[in-house]
Amino acid sequence: MKKFPVGLVVGACVAGLIGGIYAAGPMSTSARADTMASADERARVKNALANDASVPSVSPQGYDVTIVVFSDYQCPYCRKLHRALRQVLATDRKVRVVYRDWPIFGAASLEAARAAMASRYQGKHAAFHDALMSGPVKLNHEDIRQAAARAGVDWPRLQADLARNGAAIDASLRKTGQLAEMIDLSGTPALVIGDNLIPGAVDAATLRDVVQKAR
Repeated sequence: MKKFPVGLVVGACVAGLIGGIYAAGPMSTSARADTMASADERARVKNALANDASVPSVSPQGYDVTIVVFSDYQCPYCRKLHRALRQVLATDRKVRVVYRDWPIFGAASLEAARAAMASRYQGKHAAFHDALMSGPVKLNHEDIRQAAARAGVDWPRLQADLARNGAAIDASLRKTGQLAEMIDLSGTPALVIGDNLIPGAVDAATLRDVVQKAR
């Protein structure tokens, strides 16, 4: 796993808006001073990624590192990453996680993402997120409803919350898609931890290492 210096431009896109990049294999890079993002631009993107009240998060008191996760409920590698994240959160009480749903695998992914985001209004996002990540990879409406039941989500209230807040949820999902495009993500999962962009699933040991470096 290789870390590239802060500020590199990857391909034709300014992935240097984040900073360091961890990659699971070889990655071609080019660095040109005239295309590097300024420090102010990087700070704005990092703030937009991590500090958005419209997306779900787990924010323990006194946290000192934020992990931003881009995921899709029908992505098998997102399930692997979810298990690794759970291990990290169980042992590190100073990690904040921001969940950016990026439903790129079709209508069921979008339905699951919207439902998960709406479950925040009844304080059930963490349980519902876990239930969706633990259920079938290939989802349909009934799978989503069963995951909601396992999580203790009040389904009629969820539908009411979706009707009431659907426009705001959709706007938030569009913003996540725009941010994913801005930092040149090609798929899920992906993480931003401090100044590090991790495209793809990694294990708990790697997550702990990057968190420590971010500190």
